Amino acid sequence: MTVSGPGTPKPQSACPGASSVEQLRKDGNELFKCGDYEGALTAYTQALGLGATPQDQAILHRNRAACHLKLEDYEKAETEATKAIEKDGGDVKALYRRSQALEKLGRLDQAVLDLQRCVSLEPKNKVFQEALRNIAGQIQEKVRYMSSTDAKVEQMFQILLDPQEKGTEKKQKASQNLVVLAREDAGAEKIFRSNGVQLLQRLLDTGEPDLMLAALRTLVGICSEHQSRTVATLSVLGTRRMVSMLGVENQAVSLAACHLLQVMFDALKEGVKKGFRGKEGAIIVDPARELKVLISNLLELLTEVGVSGQGRDNALTLLIKVVPRKSPKDPNNSLTLWVIDQGLKKILEVGGSVQDPPGELTVTANSRMSASILLSKLFDDLKCDAERENFHRLCENYIKSWFEGHGLAGKLRAIQTVSCLLQGPCDAGNRALELNGVMESVIALCASEQEEEQLVAVEALIHAAGKAKRASFITANGVSLLKDLYKRSEKDSIRIRALVGLCKLGSAGGTDFSMKQFAEGSTLKLAKQCRKWLCNDQMDVGTRRWAVEGLAYLTFDADVKEEFVEDAAALKALFQLSKSEERSVLFAVASALVNCTNSYDYEEPDPKMVELAKYAKQHVPEQHPKDKPSFVRARVKKLLAAGVVSAMTCMVKTESPVLTSSCRELLSRVFLALVEEVEDRGTVVAQGGGKALLPLALEGTDVGQTKAAQALAKLTITSNPEMTFPGERIYEVVRPLVSLLHLNCSGLQNFEALMALTNLAGISERLRQKILKEKAVPMIEGYMFEEHEMLRRAATECMCNLAMSKEVQDLFEATGNDRLKLLVLYSGEEDELLRRAAAGGLAMLTSMRPSLCSRIPQVTTHWLEILQALLLSPSQELQHRGAVVVLNMVEASREIASTLMESEVLEILSVLAKDKESPVTRAATACLGKAVEYGLIKPSQDGK
Repeated sequence: MTVSGPGTPKPQSACPGASSVEQLRKDGNELFKCGDYEGALTAYTQALGLGATPQDQAILHRNRAACHLKLEDYEKAETEATKAIEKDGGDVKALYRRSQALEKLGRLDQAVLDLQRCVSLEPKNKVFQEALRNIAGQIQEKVRYMSSTDAKVEQMFQILLDPQEKGTEKKQKASQNLVVLAREDAGAEKIFRSNGVQLLQRLLDTGEPDLMLAALRTLVGICSEHQSRTVATLSVLGTRRMVSMLGVENQAVSLAACHLLQVMFDALKEGVKKGFRGKEGAIIVDPARELKVLISNLLELLTEVGVSGQGRDNALTLLIKVVPRKSPKDPNNSLTLWVIDQGLKKILEVGGSVQDPPGELTVTANSRMSASILLSKLFDDLKCDAERENFHRLCENYIKSWFEGHGLAGKLRAIQTVSCLLQGPCDAGNRALELNGVMESVIALCASEQEEEQLVAVEALIHAAGKAKRASFITANGVSLLKDLYKRSEKDSIRIRALVGLCKLGSAGGTDFSMKQFAEGSTLKLAKQCRKWLCNDQMDVGTRRWAVEGLAYLTFDADVKEEFVEDAAALKALFQLSKSEERSVLFAVASALVNCTNSYDYEEPDPKMVELAKYAKQHVPEQHPKDKPSFVRARVKKLLAAGVVSAMTCMVKTESPVLTSSCRELLSRVFLALVEEVEDRGTVVAQGGGKALLPLALEGTDVGQTKAAQALAKLTITSNPEMTFPGERIYEVVRPLVSLLHLNCSGLQNFEALMALTNLAGISERLRQKILKEKAVPMIEGYMFEEHEMLRRAATECMCNLAMSKEVQDLFEATGNDRLKLLVLYSGEEDELLRRAAAGGLAMLTSMRPSLCSRIPQVTTHWLEILQALLLSPSQELQHRGAVVVLNMVEASREIASTLMESEVLEILSVLAKDKESPVTRAATACLGKAVEYGLIKPSQDGK
């Protein structure tokens, strides 16, 4: 009895819709056999909707379970199998499929019950007997592991809590072992059930950083992807206590607490994904309530006095990650609305705080940027005008409350808050600027004698430039005001900010050479001053960041780019700054690099449209002569020599909200520009570029992910993928490459993806399976029909390598498709490279699946001509492929061999067999030898 595929029912009595149900079930079975599990699932679902009988319903549900097993969706497989069993309690196939799903879900105790039932129903079935033995072995192993771990867990806690062992190597090793044990789910469960959370609480109470870190990292293992353990942990330790650990002075402990809270949020949101499902019912939880309690405590922490700046930043990071919806397709943004109502004022309070001199709240250089990003994410998550209006109202009320009745200090805080909004949800910032007296205060404070007041005002002016809709006088009057500050101020901190404001206003024309805002040479002078400040390591990092901001705007000018890449000291200072703790500089660094490499989107204007625009006296954008490809390539080489890849690799590793999706996109653009030339790719790989591209290709904007994926494709094509992406990393490359096969990507991206996948498919069966799992085969087949010869050829080469997999061979062997016909016909095309790929695939398939040999004469009447042309080709490679196909056909069947020997193939083989020793000669000789064996031809007199 077969238990792996959809079942065949016994004949049923006629009923309304029976023929439709039967036909859809058969269609589903055929699709299942061809490997189209999604299609089969659809067919079975449609059949269920046509009023099937209870027995038919049982069969359809168990068939759906089989599809879900193949698609590795084990929870749905269990659900469908259960539905089938409810309809027919003696359905052994459904019982067996449910046991398979339960085993994959780690619920071995339940899986064994289903298997025992299967064996009782069919005692002689060897498949059931073997499965039962395997699962019994797994259960015994688990019991052994759990019992042996008991004593170890107890011993570890004894060592860690022993005051006599303070600071010893023994204690350090025990803490490491505890963390490692908690990473395995069985180990985490054992710690949890051994009163582990209470013991870990005692470690946290010691106040020793090393023990606290060990406790927090162990708790990560306990809570990871397990909802009930997370709720129990919060119940024992207290939500307030866990959140307060973010605020400790020790940065490592604060980060570890941040990671633990992130894991807890994920567990509460997603529920349980792995083992010990049966224990979940022990605790009844309301995830929404627990989430709100955690978030409420995080919001309280934001404005709590005594909390470290790092802790405040970590709280903001967590809120950025867990509050907004992951996708706009999710209609529920209630959590965002709740946070806005409960905590918007607290977020604005952090955004309006100053780092220097220290205020009531301790903040870092990154705090205000993190607050801006959180505000932006919350605002973007709103769905309608009423929700946005409420956001504006709350912001304006908060700013007014400080601006009015709190004197100069209140005005400064209000202006600082407006700056925070302008950096985040700028619509809210623009509206705040228009509040009565705000803009006037900004202008007045720019002339203040106090540096702190001037700094706040000038920064607000910079952020407002170009963003204020109705406050257009900023742009009109801003240049003279900023020039005055730049020339007259004695403080570099003020001058550098004024200079950035000038840079921002001066770059309004972007890359359009004809739209320069300043007089000739002025831009270069500003850039020179920016580079001078950038290289001044006597200045604090926060001030030097503004020099990078200035260069991010000024590098729209090609003259500035050329001077910048020639300045080795400035590049070195830029890259060092990108690796510093000042994370808010990342976007500016990435922007400057995009400008220097011209990796922004640029389309050459249509010459006819240019002429038409000139005739109509319309403005025509002009490209700077130094932005031509030869200059860009030279700049890329200089950046590579200066170490741009290692700097960007460090930027990608940044775990900070400042590394936004937009920032990731900029980095992806630069990487794509760096790998454009084949000779530069080795340098990029050597400096860690391959590793850095993977996260960029998997997270960020659609454009950013596509650019990073294309860069990965270029590296995979021209270098050894196993060296470029060592270890498990090579399997992560597949998904980004497959994403480039979608129709919304360009022809070049499609082609490079196919070439890269061809390389990967030729490495190992595991990689081929990964490509199949990502559902790439239908897309690759689609490109085999493309009109563009390079795309058609690349797709055929990829399919040739994939043909080494059993699943692909099954597709070719399945009836009712033209896959084999296409390969045979392509083997006779004029394009030699296409012929080589198709003939190679044909040779491999006929070797692996002899049954295909008998179908070749059926797919086209020109099959003999195509084989003869391959054998007579001047190319040794084509000859060899043709000879292998003929040999496979001869060995497969005497009838086919007879047809071949009656044609001109015999004469061609005889000639080839007499040539010098080669693979072609050997294949031709083997063909003739088999024909002799069949008695179709006789050996010559000399026995050859």
